[in-house]
Amino acid sequence: MNKVKIGIIKEGKVPVDKRVPLTPKKCVEAMQEFPDATLVVQPSEVRCFSDKEYAELGIALQNDLSDCNVLMGVKEVPVELLIPNKTYFFFSHTIKKQPHNAKLLRAILDKKITLIDYELLTDKEGHRVVAFGRYAGIVGAYNGILTYGKKHKLFDLKPAYLCHDMDDMQEEFFKVKLPPIKIAVTGGGRVAGGAMEVLNKMGIRKVSVFDYLYKQFTEPVYAQLHSGDYNVRPDVEVWDSPDFYANPHLYNSTFRKFTKVTDLLMACAYWNPKAPKLFTEEETSQADFKIDTIADITCDVDGSIPTTKRSTTIPDPVYDYNRKTGELESAYTSKDNITIMAVDNLPCELPRNASRDFGRNIIDYVFPQFFNNDEGGMLERATIARDGELTQKFKYLQEYAGSAVNVKEEQEKV
Repeated sequence: MNKVKIGIIKEGKVPVDKRVPLTPKKCVEAMQEFPDATLVVQPSEVRCFSDKEYAELGIALQNDLSDCNVLMGVKEVPVELLIPNKTYFFFSHTIKKQPHNAKLLRAILDKKITLIDYELLTDKEGHRVVAFGRYAGIVGAYNGILTYGKKHKLFDLKPAYLCHDMDDMQEEFFKVKLPPIKIAVTGGGRVAGGAMEVLNKMGIRKVSVFDYLYKQFTEPVYAQLHSGDYNVRPDVEVWDSPDFYANPHLYNSTFRKFTKVTDLLMACAYWNPKAPKLFTEEETSQADFKIDTIADITCDVDGSIPTTKRSTTIPDPVYDYNRKTGELESAYTSKDNITIMAVDNLPCELPRNASRDFGRNIIDYVFPQFFNNDEGGMLERATIARDGELTQKFKYLQEYAGSAVNVKEEQEKV
C-alpha cells in the first residue's frame, strides 16, 4: 500500500468490549512514524478511551468508515455492520470452527472482505506478535488472590474492573496478607508472565519446583511449573518439549504430586485437547487433594482443569465445585468446596492498560507490513479470507462456513 486510511471501528458485539486496538496517543504515534497512514475513529460511547480523548489529540471522529482501506476492531463484528470489500483486523474466533461464528465467516466471504485475524499474526518463528495475554495473566492472578482472600476471610480487594487502571489496582496490593500458602503457576508464555508480575509485586517469593514440592515455608511462595514438570511419556526417560507438543496424546499427567502441596492454582498454560488433564474429578475428592482455590486464567471449559465446568462473567467471577458430588454451587458456599475463578475475558477488566500494550504491538509489528509489501509474509499468514474465498491454509473452514448457508436455507423454508 502507498497510502492507507485506517478506521478504528466501534465495537458492536454484545456484551460490549471496552478495549481498543489503538489508544489516542498510539494513533498520534502511528501517524508520526508512518506519514502515509491516516487514522480516523468511529465515535463510541462505551470505549475505555472517550471520543473527547481522541479529538483532543487531533484524531478525526468519523461515523461513516466506507472511505477507509483498513478497519480495525477487537472482537467479532456483527454481520450487519460489515462493509463489503474492506480489509478487517479483529479476533474472529473462527479457526477452531466455533459454531456461533459460522454465520460471520459466511458473511465475510459473501461480502468479499479480507479478514486478517490478530490471533494468527506471527513472526517467522511462529511466535504471536499481538496479544492480550499479559493482561489476562495480570488480572487473572489478581482475581485469584482476591478469591483466595475472600474464601478464607483474610482481606477484601476491590475488583479489577472497578479500578480506573493498573496503578489504581496496585494500590490494593498492600491489603494482601497471606499465610504461608503455596501457589502454583502453570505455563511459560505471556499469560504466566503477567501472573508472576502480580505475585512479585505483591511480595510473594518465587521458589524452585523442588523446594516447592519438598520444603516448608514460613511465608507465602509460588513456583512456575512448565509442561515437563507435570507430564511424562512412559516409554521415554528424558523430557523432550518438541515431542510433547507433537504427541501430547502419548503423555500422562504427574500433576498429582502438586495437588498434595498446593493451596492456590493459577492455570496459565496453553492446553492441547489431546494432552492429559492436570488431574481428574475423582482425585479432587481424595483427602490429600489440597487445592481449594483455582484461578483458571486460560479458561478452557472442561479443559486442562476438569472442575472448570463453565466460564464466568466479570461481575460474577466465581463459583464453587463440590468435590464430593461434582456439582457446581454458589461461590463460597463451603470451605470444603473448590472455589473456581473462570472469567473468559480478563483483559477487559483493565481495558486502558491492555489497549496500550496491544497498540504498542500493532505499531511495532503490523504497521510496517503495510508499507514494506508484507515483507516476511506476516499479514499473508494471518489472512483467513480474501475476495470471497478462503485462503489456502484455511480451506478446511469451507464446510464450516457453508453450514451457515444451510441453516439460513432451512429457516427460509420454514
